[in-house]
Amino acid sequence: MENPPEEAPAQWESLPSWLLGQTAHHSHRLVSDGFSSVGARGYHYRLLATLERSGPASQATLGRRSGIHLSDMVATINELAERALVERAPDPSDRRRNVISLTSAGKRQLRRLEKRLAECQDELLAPLSPEEREGLTELLSKLLDHHNRRTGTPEEPWR
Repeated sequence: MENPPEEAPAQWESLPSWLLGQTAHHSHRLVSDGFSSVGARGYHYRLLATLERSGPASQATLGRRSGIHLSDMVATINELAERALVERAPDPSDRRRNVISLTSAGKRQLRRLEKRLAECQDELLAPLSPEEREGLTELLSKLLDHHNRRTGTPEEPWR
């Protein structure tokens, strides 16, 4: 019995929007699984990285800096505080607010997350040369910048 001829790919399978969507699905799965393997979520990484880069801040300020919606910020801070990765302290200038800061354990967790994230990037981009990776990153940045300017709000990756 002969093998049936391979079907030609459907028309949509060559559209950039389809290819980006499918790749984004794989990217999200790889990053989510990678963070999960070290007991974390994408919001944990974003908040810890924001604290390291910008220093202690109020929940509202952290939300703006990290792109995490305030409705998700409290839960994220609670999760990290329970594990002693961040500390809450009353704001000396406004006792109604809390200032969130990164702990030493939080810095160590951030290093673990950065390592896992780098491994996920390598896995996602495995078939590309270093030059192709750089070119892809430049093109994706250009697309994202364009659409963020049009809508005025960045999308939320890595929950």
